[in-house]
Amino acid sequence: MREDIASLRNEYTQSSLDELSLLKNPFDQFEKWFEEVKRSAIPEPNAMVICTVNSNSQPSSRTVLLKDLSKKGFTFYTNYDSRKGKEIARNNSVSLLFPWLELERQVIVQGKAERISRSASEEYFHLRPKGSQISAHVSNQSERIINRIALESKLNLLKEEYKDKEVPLPDNWGGYLVIPYSIEFWQGCPNRLHDRIFYEWAGDSWNVGRLSP
Repeated sequence: MREDIASLRNEYTQSSLDELSLLKNPFDQFEKWFEEVKRSAIPEPNAMVICTVNSNSQPSSRTVLLKDLSKKGFTFYTNYDSRKGKEIARNNSVSLLFPWLELERQVIVQGKAERISRSASEEYFHLRPKGSQISAHVSNQSERIINRIALESKLNLLKEEYKDKEVPLPDNWGGYLVIPYSIEFWQGCPNRLHDRIFYEWAGDSWNVGRLSP
């Protein structure tokens, strides 16, 4: 191991987390932390890593953006024919990770991903910038392409086609709601004795526990 990598370390001292300070509902606790993250000016506070698994049990990870939060779960949008979409279709168990490292915090979500309604997807789709709407038609997400020129050529053609028209929602594009059964709040602490508090759905209420760091 390179010595300069092995020696990289920071002492976590910003905060702590205990059971007495927690809100009873994990979504309320998430919103509390999320507001603190937004006030901290962390770039892309809604960025989250989603992990899926293919038919060979090979996991894959990528960063997406949280676009809605409710008492039901966490919503993001994507191409349903993408790698993640195909893997969710086979196995809808997913994991989300919010890496708020500047605040020495992480939130880890485990749950099931379900498609939201087409009407809800369409409502969000038309809130996006028009260029992003057109790009959803341009990209066959996760498929191999010859070069970037092919993408840009198709983009320019569609920009002209939809210059004075509304861009329709693609049939293979929309949202997923991740319904959690476990949410862990991780707070960095001195000497690597981090606070790890988790909520686990018990069928009618959330159980709260602490994990060893």
